[in-house]
Amino acid sequence: MSELLSHHTTFHLGGPAAEFVTATTEEQIIQAVTAADAAGTDVLVLGGGSNLVVADAGFAGTVVKLATTGVTPVPADDGAMLVTVAAGETWDDFVATAVDKGWSGIEALSGIPGSVGATPIQNVGAYGQDVSQTITSVKVFDRQLRGPRTFTAEECRFGYRWSRFKAEPDRHVVLEVTFRLGTDGATGSPIAYAQLAGALGVGQGTRVPSKQIREAVLALRRSKGMVIDEADHDTWSAGSFFTNPVVAPEDVPDGAPAYPQPDGTVKTSAAWLIDHAGFTKGHGNSRVALSTKHTLALTNRGDGTTEDLLALAREVRDGVEAAYGIVLVNEPVMLGVEL
Repeated sequence: MSELLSHHTTFHLGGPAAEFVTATTEEQIIQAVTAADAAGTDVLVLGGGSNLVVADAGFAGTVVKLATTGVTPVPADDGAMLVTVAAGETWDDFVATAVDKGWSGIEALSGIPGSVGATPIQNVGAYGQDVSQTITSVKVFDRQLRGPRTFTAEECRFGYRWSRFKAEPDRHVVLEVTFRLGTDGATGSPIAYAQLAGALGVGQGTRVPSKQIREAVLALRRSKGMVIDEADHDTWSAGSFFTNPVVAPEDVPDGAPAYPQPDGTVKTSAAWLIDHAGFTKGHGNSRVALSTKHTLALTNRGDGTTEDLLALAREVRDGVEAAYGIVLVNEPVMLGVEL
């Protein structure tokens, strides 16, 4: 029987894969992808499935599930720690390891589901930290050149939820990621995000031990239903479904949050736009709905389908555009479907 992709996505949605391969080594990843490419078969490289919307009809190609493991630290000359992590490692397990060992720089990214290999693709970020701030290099298998290749952080062309890997989604398979982390976990990183500073009871810019930052972030994410809990349907989601839009200053609605960007544009809040366009927490039906904890998360209430989810996403997107003239862009990757 074909493997259902609903068993491998945090939405618990998605039909069967024509072929499903679990790869525990880099060689197995490269072999599976190369064989599929040679046969002219479509390939889906699957990590934690936390940023993926899969068609109800499933995927007619080969799914390569990344199950590689390994965390290798090497001290740098300046006292930092260079940590190379296999793409198949669970991201939050790695963050927990870093915090336990006193490595700093990724603690505000606690509780984010998915695999390490997925983080550079969309430059994962939260609470004032992005992985681009600590990534030094990304090793990939280049499906066009048919061989391994390593990109420096600069060559990754990181932007807001963006990278060269997202720009060329079918070309590179991430094999491992190297991070440059501080070794000052006892003093931690300066708090850059106002909500996190408030939760910790400190001012922005204050240095706080990494363990305290992780605990505060996990508490904040749980309050929004963004820490995976199989018993809580608010977490049957992809986290934030829409990215925060970046617009011209004059296009920010009155009263909406506004975060000026270096290029003169302004980033505003997708959650604010959704809520003020009339889509409140829990909006939807018994199959799919906005989270009861956070308007930015679309959720499967247990009996939903991908088509149900897309209908809700379109309703929200179109409603925000009608109210404010701003078109929200989905953050999850769409497989076999379009928003």
